[in-house]
Amino acid sequence: MTNMTLDRFYPIFDSCAWLQRLLPLGIRMVQLRIKDRQDSELRAEIRRAKNVCHRYACQLIVNDYWQIAIDEGCDFVHLGQEDLDGADIAAIRAAGLALGLSTHDAAELERALSLAPDYIALGPVYPTRLKKMRWPQQGLARVTEWKKRAGDTPLVAIGGMTVERAAGAFAAGANIIAAVTDITYNSAPESRVREWLAVTREQRDP
Repeated sequence: MTNMTLDRFYPIFDSCAWLQRLLPLGIRMVQLRIKDRQDSELRAEIRRAKNVCHRYACQLIVNDYWQIAIDEGCDFVHLGQEDLDGADIAAIRAAGLALGLSTHDAAELERALSLAPDYIALGPVYPTRLKKMRWPQQGLARVTEWKKRAGDTPLVAIGGMTVERAAGAFAAGANIIAAVTDITYNSAPESRVREWLAVTREQRDP
């Protein structure tokens, strides 16, 4: 685990175009999650994202592609449980990258905690339309349980999160909230980001 300060609002986007559009509004931490692209395209997109994030003083978290993140000099990677199976954690740590991990059940939580990550994500807290999940919604009670077990490790609530649900997730114990479709499926993404910034920056850790 590093000594990195993490923002409480954590949007996830699938292209650098979203970063260029929304980072100027004041986003401080963002994940780039791209699927099904050629290696050369991935590298180019991650490189562009890194440059955009540097311009706006935003922390870039690269989803899945840990080797490219190392090669391109990034400093944060997020791994799902399946990604974790093939990842070289020693290489990630040796390169100085911070690490975020997804969890969905007790076994995955224990596995994640054993690796001393920089945050743990729990999801889906609410039903999500982004992708088909084999886990049912976790609910706020699970957020509270996970936070007790995670201790000082920051907990990210993800899955069906909206501005209106943010206060409840923070009260349940989440340190950070990740949002995807609440922004990208919104008819006015800029306005929605401003709402997210307002509600998350008003919150304080207990």
